[in-house]
Amino acid sequence: MRNVLAIAHKELRSYFASPIAYVVIGFFAILYGFFFSFILQAFVRQAMQAGLMGGAQPMNVNQQVIRPVFQNVTVVALFLLPMVTMRTYSEEKRSGTIELLLTSPLTDVQIVLGKFLGAMALYCAMLAITIVHLGVLFLWGNPEWKPILTAYLGFVLFGGCFVSLGLFISSLSKNQIVAGVVTFAVFLLLWVVSWIGSITPEAEKLTSYLSIVEHFDDFTKGVIDTSHLIYYLSFITFGLFLTVKSVESERWRG
Repeated sequence: MRNVLAIAHKELRSYFASPIAYVVIGFFAILYGFFFSFILQAFVRQAMQAGLMGGAQPMNVNQQVIRPVFQNVTVVALFLLPMVTMRTYSEEKRSGTIELLLTSPLTDVQIVLGKFLGAMALYCAMLAITIVHLGVLFLWGNPEWKPILTAYLGFVLFGGCFVSLGLFISSLSKNQIVAGVVTFAVFLLLWVVSWIGSITPEAEKLTSYLSIVEHFDDFTKGVIDTSHLIYYLSFITFGLFLTVKSVESERWRG
């Protein structure tokens, strides 16, 4: 475990040693702030109108502010996470440091897990920005905290799927731009696969299950369904397995 954490620490430092971490976190903060302020302003206007009407139904901060904002965060992650994973192996191959890594006294599993945890640490740093905005809601409102915790669990699992798949794609290419473009294309396919089901009803159930977004929605409602947990954990495990096999093949070719 010490070796895994050492690689994760090295990977995280490499992100902040380059502009990648600052660009990704900066863009995420700007986009999240925009979505949050826009949706919050719409909620305040609705609340004022409801107050003038007198007998209107009480408004729910979780359902009308937090949930829409969190759903928009997944869209932001779709664009930003390829930037996080595209360099993990591609840059190592381009610079020639992959040989040093593969000849070190580390197993392929330790290398892959270390890089995975390093990328997830950066992803969690991105999510940490959202706590500031939620603090505003708790200061001036009374949102329910349990659905928020389940949503963050969903975020971690959702991001873990993208990161594990991104690592595998990065391990297949020496060019990080190519890895980033292919990663985004595959992410987008997993995003829109449920749309295919709307065109062909026979495949609707299958495409809905394969869609990475469909499994996230219940987390934002405060619902933890074992089928969603199994999907995300299986996806992460399979992505890491493919990455390990890819690294093993690189070791044999070397």
